[in-house]
Amino acid sequence: MRIHFKTSYAHDIRLFPDRWTLSIYGSLLVLAFALPYLLDEFFLGEVTNVLIWAIAGLGLMLLTGQTGQASLGHAAFLAIGCYANTILIEQGVPFIIAFPLAGILTGLIGVIIAIPVLRLHGIYLAIATIALSVLADDIIVLTEHWSGGVSGKFPEMITIFGFEIERWSMPSRFYYLVLVVTIICTLFYRNLLRSPLGRAFAAVRDSEVSATAMGVHIARTKGKAFGLSCMITGWAGALMGYYAGTFNNETFSLVISITLLMMIVIGGLGSIHGAFFGAVVVAFLPQALSILKDNVVGSGVAIPGLETGVFGMILILFILFEPMGIYGRWLKIRTWFELFPFARKDMFRRQKSYLKTERLR
Repeated sequence: MRIHFKTSYAHDIRLFPDRWTLSIYGSLLVLAFALPYLLDEFFLGEVTNVLIWAIAGLGLMLLTGQTGQASLGHAAFLAIGCYANTILIEQGVPFIIAFPLAGILTGLIGVIIAIPVLRLHGIYLAIATIALSVLADDIIVLTEHWSGGVSGKFPEMITIFGFEIERWSMPSRFYYLVLVVTIICTLFYRNLLRSPLGRAFAAVRDSEVSATAMGVHIARTKGKAFGLSCMITGWAGALMGYYAGTFNNETFSLVISITLLMMIVIGGLGSIHGAFFGAVVVAFLPQALSILKDNVVGSGVAIPGLETGVFGMILILFILFEPMGIYGRWLKIRTWFELFPFARKDMFRRQKSYLKTERLR
């Protein structure tokens, strides 16, 4: 069991609690950069897919897990980021400028949409965000001159200072690009949590009444959360377009929005780790089911709805038995080993009590 001796108030907001944690994440980073030399192209592509989903999960986690605002419309912002990046590059803007600008534009659109939408709460907010996904499909079709409509678009090869990157012919280069974007987004998210704005997000999530009493401007804080969330999601959408190779109005459907929300719930709401754990489940579950089906039933037999049904069953089991997700279960296991043999059986029993302020929300 490690004990942290704190000698300054700044220790509570350090990037890493101790050197041991720093060494663990440093080792994971070294392993991530070495993966192209350890895996073949197929599995490297799957890991790249995991990282892209993790970036999208970080975007939704910032809004839903950190600020407590449920959204079922983030597929629309994936589409905005994807189309904005592609259109900017088609207009002659270099990728090194078009890619960040696509995320910023997506964030600005998110702030504009947040002004009326975030006045709603609970199920009404979820319904309003569902409408965004439905409208995005129609808007893409109606703006065929820019978006390509039903025919879709094919993103051009990425060029950074004359260095070419392509998903299919150069998977290692594309993997490193996605990895760098993932690291930047993760560090941005982690440092945001350490800032006063990040703590304001958590205050709004836990109790809006208490947050108002502490001087937090609720509407402004929600708007900032929505904008930053959409910005990260827009970058994930741009990378999804490159990963798919082609995209149209059906690529970013309502199913993607629902999958994103289920992903962060399964991974663990309110944690950076939860976005990555959930991304692993979303990316590898179809492959695992395909391999299992081929071995048990046969390669020529199709089972409609198998993936959706299994994914839904996993979500139900987590909601019933582990609401904190995969990361929450890992924290409990780690704490049990750290406290062994003094860990109590009912140490992690769920509390049914709640604050009086939560009744007034």
